[in-house]
Amino acid sequence: MHIPESLQDLASSEAVQLLRRPKTITRVFEGVFSLIIFSSLLTDGYQNKMESPQLHCILNSNNVACSFAVVASFLAFLSCLAFLVLDTQETHIADTRFKTAFQLLDLILAVLWAVVWFVGFCFLANQWQHSPPKAFLLGSSSAQAAIAFTFFSILVWIFQAYLAFQDLRNDAPVPYKRSLDEGGMVLTTLPSPSATSSVNMPTTGPNSLSYASSALSPCLTAPKAPRLAMMPDN
Repeated sequence: MHIPESLQDLASSEAVQLLRRPKTITRVFEGVFSLIIFSSLLTDGYQNKMESPQLHCILNSNNVACSFAVVASFLAFLSCLAFLVLDTQETHIADTRFKTAFQLLDLILAVLWAVVWFVGFCFLANQWQHSPPKAFLLGSSSAQAAIAFTFFSILVWIFQAYLAFQDLRNDAPVPYKRSLDEGGMVLTTLPSPSATSSVNMPTTGPNSLSYASSALSPCLTAPKAPRLAMMPDN
């Protein structure tokens, strides 16, 4: 099957490659889950009771619970948008320190949001458990959806922290990596000991002295045998 060149160029474009990254896909899920929590509690999270026209939070009439979920989901959505914009510029960052700082900030915020959503899930579930049954005519499905996607947000933010940690570990600068590599190159260019010994070995012959014999101390040389002298007869 022949694929047109326009589709091949589109598949290899920078935007498509960015959308195919696991980090980008995770950020999209985080933003969608935050929007679901935000819209569920903002639209149907406040209801009035039959005997009162005043609006109350459907989570045990605790306005703090609804306010916490709405504000946290809104800030999480803005955080996802901000990091999506920064992800588009990550490949163009030449400064290693700035790139490391960006990855470290991504890891810290991912862990922080995972903790926030864990606390939020426990808080919202506890308030919903203590809510009186049929206290409100509407809003129960919205409350259950908000609690469910609060739990899902914990999982995606933990996965986001894992991806940020992997990027930080893979791209972490090694201070002495370059010097060690250069040292390895220098060592590989040095000749082997056998080659140096064969090159530096002096030539020996009947009319030449070896380096070892010339380096010996005179006191270590073997003593000469005494010669007998013949005395002439008188």
